[in-house]
Amino acid sequence: MTFVNTLALFGAMIVLAAIPGPGTFAVMARSASGGMLHGLVTTIGIVFGDYVFIALCLSGLAYIADVMGNAFVILKYVGAAYLIWLGLSLLRARGTAEVNATPKQSSLASSWLLGLTTTLGNPKAILFYLSFFPAFLPITEITVMDTIIIFVVVTLAVGGVMLTYAWATVRAQAILKNRAESRLFNYIGGATLIGSGIWMAARGN
Repeated sequence: MTFVNTLALFGAMIVLAAIPGPGTFAVMARSASGGMLHGLVTTIGIVFGDYVFIALCLSGLAYIADVMGNAFVILKYVGAAYLIWLGLSLLRARGTAEVNATPKQSSLASSWLLGLTTTLGNPKAILFYLSFFPAFLPITEITVMDTIIIFVVVTLAVGGVMLTYAWATVRAQAILKNRAESRLFNYIGGATLIGSGIWMAARGN
């Protein structure tokens, strides 16, 4: 990989990660209910899911995605159901105090699993990487060092964008100290999560 290839891949991954989707909504939901730590752990789960797809693509094992088709479908519905549940929880919350109490009832493992299933629950992700990587990388000439660089680029790009969403969510919640404003935040966030979960479950496999 050349410096130009690396820079192009990094920039493209940042732009793609910044486009709102189930992953960003999952990070924002966990950050709103559990704080920055849960947002961080959810981000780690999302990045780990990307690692899985990237490893499959680079190792030439993309056919596994077809073999595991049913597993990906199950993960998709699990992730969608969790997004909807989080949305309903936000809608039921009465204000900032109640939302901030949620972390005591949520484990870091659940946040990580949410991030992971949100990524792995997208059966089209493997196709995205298969079509996206060849535009920037000489797939047949990838070395071990190139592979390490790719994982670092994805970690910094995707992880950095998701953490920015997490920070913005936590910051916004801190500003909305008024109960009415906090309630509005819960309504908007909850409706967005529910809509994202329904979209994730309804779209084609």
